[in-house]
Amino acid sequence: MYDQESTPDQTERGSLLAAVDLGSNSFYMVVARLVDGQLKPIDVMSEKVQLAAGLDSSGLLSESAQQVGLECLSRFAQRLADLPRKSIRAVGTNALREALNSDEFIERASQILGLPVQIIAGREEARLIHLGVSHTLANDSGRRLVIDIGGGSTECVIGERFEPRLLESLQMGCVSFTKHYFHSGQITESAFMKAETMAQQELLSLRRDYRRLGWSSCVGSSGTIKAIKQACEALGYSEISITAAAVRKLKDYLLKQGHVDKLSFDNIKPERVAVLPAGLAILTAAFNSLGIKEMEYSDGALREGVLYDMAGRLRHEDVRERTILALMRRYHVDTKHAASVEATALIALAQIKDKWNLGDPEYHDMLCWSARSHEIGMTISHSRFQRHSAYLLQHSDLPGFSNLDQQLLAFLVRGHRRKIPKDELRALPKQKQDAYLKLCLILRLAIILHRSRSKARLPAFNLRTEEQKIQLSFPPGWLAQHPLTQADLEQEIEFLRAIDYKLKLD
Repeated sequence: MYDQESTPDQTERGSLLAAVDLGSNSFYMVVARLVDGQLKPIDVMSEKVQLAAGLDSSGLLSESAQQVGLECLSRFAQRLADLPRKSIRAVGTNALREALNSDEFIERASQILGLPVQIIAGREEARLIHLGVSHTLANDSGRRLVIDIGGGSTECVIGERFEPRLLESLQMGCVSFTKHYFHSGQITESAFMKAETMAQQELLSLRRDYRRLGWSSCVGSSGTIKAIKQACEALGYSEISITAAAVRKLKDYLLKQGHVDKLSFDNIKPERVAVLPAGLAILTAAFNSLGIKEMEYSDGALREGVLYDMAGRLRHEDVRERTILALMRRYHVDTKHAASVEATALIALAQIKDKWNLGDPEYHDMLCWSARSHEIGMTISHSRFQRHSAYLLQHSDLPGFSNLDQQLLAFLVRGHRRKIPKDELRALPKQKQDAYLKLCLILRLAIILHRSRSKARLPAFNLRTEEQKIQLSFPPGWLAQHPLTQADLEQEIEFLRAIDYKLKLD
């Protein structure tokens, strides 16, 4: 589907942002202009790709499914060609989280788009959906329940204004449920009951906490819930919102028709009708399990959330900063020591970023966050705490960070002391390995210089690099007066020699 409102001229392009949503059912692209803190969509493209349907029994994404997705992205890429890469963010969701060969698809997709495609965790997807919904609806007071039924997962959020309180992503979606319960197109009482029961079992994990916290309004987002709303309106079951009674009536209607081929709605595309029974089974389970009486619909969803998240970063309202701060508080990080390490690491980065091609703002940010969080694992154990820190960073829910972001951050922290973790380095995307190894070396040096945790200021030092050679210079006599630092740096020479880097001290 193509919905083009206007085409920006050359003078407007600096204010444009774009989001690409590689969903399990559909791929979407939105280009919007940021005006006075509000995003005005100027170009929208969407195509039904049904990536989740291409997952086989062994968890591999078929070549044919990949090709459909890549062909769609090639059309998106033409529209995005003139936009700065920094103004675009592409995210992948459940189907790519689940596919064992998702790296293969992501690499090909990134080449087509000319920018990295980030796979986001389920709760991060839920956070972004809530952000998109919250910016689309009126800024009402009171808690709001948001439900988004996608192709491979369903996100449930309770939030107040722009802040989520509870976030969850459940393994159920309209494409995956269609594949399991309605693959032949037949709509039977037995199939519907099995699908609804499975959805209720998934909802058990959150039912108690969500009902205990409560909400004053309920909102549904994305294509499945929109199609259910349109079907209810077409049949005269509801007018503005989706009611519990309308959901029951629509279920009875689908069962009476008995097959998706007999379903026809003027305002719903055939490919959306094909997954309607599965989507309705999930929504019916949600209404019954959570006691929902009425649900509004919002046009805002994941892609709008991605855009507003990007806009927030432009205004220095980066949720990742809050995430790292919360992590430091939770694990009782020595904030003064972390700040000293961060400051020294940034001084070092400033001296060698041109020689080592580390000028991208991404490297600055990741170095800062790794310096602040490298000791979080001490709360678990001082022994090999770098491993604990890395595990927490890679496997915790970190709002604002993609799965790859967390892997990269975990590598920096895992490698900040002792031997360089070669296996973890090789596990990074090839195009990231060189830069993140160099960032890790910078972090290691900064941590060594602050090992004593002294309040005394470090002297001015000079860092020079030439390919894989590093020269670190201090004022005359300083190293001799600090034997612990000298011993640590001499040991670092041996650690770096193991990865073919040479460190020279002056």
